[in-house]
Amino acid sequence: MLTAKQNFLETIKKGGKPDRLVKQFEGTVLLLGDPVNFYVRGQRVKGMPPKKDLWGTTIVWPEDSPAAMPHVTEETKVVKDVTRWRDYVTVPDVLANCSAQELWEPYLAEAAKINREENLLMMFAPTGIFERLHFLMGFEDTFINLMTEPEAMEELCEAIGQHWYDAFTLMVEKVKPDIILSHDDWGSKQNLFMQPDTWRHFIKRNYMKPYQYLHDNGVIIMHHSDSFLEPIVEDMIDLHIDIWQGVLPQNDIPKLQKQIDGRMALMGGIDAAIVDRHDSTEEEIRTETRRVCEAYAAAGNFIPCITYGGPGTIYPDGDRFINDEIDRYNKEHFGI
Repeated sequence: MLTAKQNFLETIKKGGKPDRLVKQFEGTVLLLGDPVNFYVRGQRVKGMPPKKDLWGTTIVWPEDSPAAMPHVTEETKVVKDVTRWRDYVTVPDVLANCSAQELWEPYLAEAAKINREENLLMMFAPTGIFERLHFLMGFEDTFINLMTEPEAMEELCEAIGQHWYDAFTLMVEKVKPDIILSHDDWGSKQNLFMQPDTWRHFIKRNYMKPYQYLHDNGVIIMHHSDSFLEPIVEDMIDLHIDIWQGVLPQNDIPKLQKQIDGRMALMGGIDAAIVDRHDSTEEEIRTETRRVCEAYAAAGNFIPCITYGGPGTIYPDGDRFINDEIDRYNKEHFGI
């Protein structure tokens, strides 16, 4: 029987030979709290008063919300005029402020507790290029500015991409993680947020340098985007994305599996609207999980998982029954 780490690696490898389905994020350990993220994002806790991150975005976390979120209004938005974005935005200088070894020692001490023979160490890279745009100016201004002020938006996208390149160099040099979980939602359930060529011009080309760096250093790129991304799946492969985490069932997953043919693993498929409500029943959760295992597993390079950008459902019964149903499936089909 393979270890959880071995089984994960075999699952995402073209031509790999896993001996069972990976159970969501099984085989990985997501270690939060590194100096880069702490410097840029600050401490976030449920019920906190509104506070600004280092980009200037106002962040709120209401008591009744599962996570922190940007609060962008006409009064709070950072970029009032994108042609003068440098007057409003100070890009956090992570190289100057997060390079000191002593800052990393507490994080490295926690990392040392992870059995790297049994698990893959995963670091977190939230708020990618597109998300940072709408964090700074809101969705409406983002889309209008992409159409009307392309030169300024090109410059801003390039600055955000360089920020992530600098951050990744620190993460890799200091920690040498196995995986980086990078977040950037590029669409809704039904469509990309923009035309594919627009995405390629502003977003894709500014991921090329940071993702190439990760690829060249042997880091597994797990990109979270719980979106409809069928039109750009080949571009995601071009960017060396190893795992598309959060693949929604609104995508034609069997068609994508045939197209991709093992060049990128898919992770997700489980519909949160079914399994993660306060009134979701055990039968609903198990039925949806079983559907996903039976519909997508046989084609390979697939991990049944919730489509959120990290481990854990909002309502605990979701994870409990999802994981148990995957265990049942593995016992029935693989004897494990």
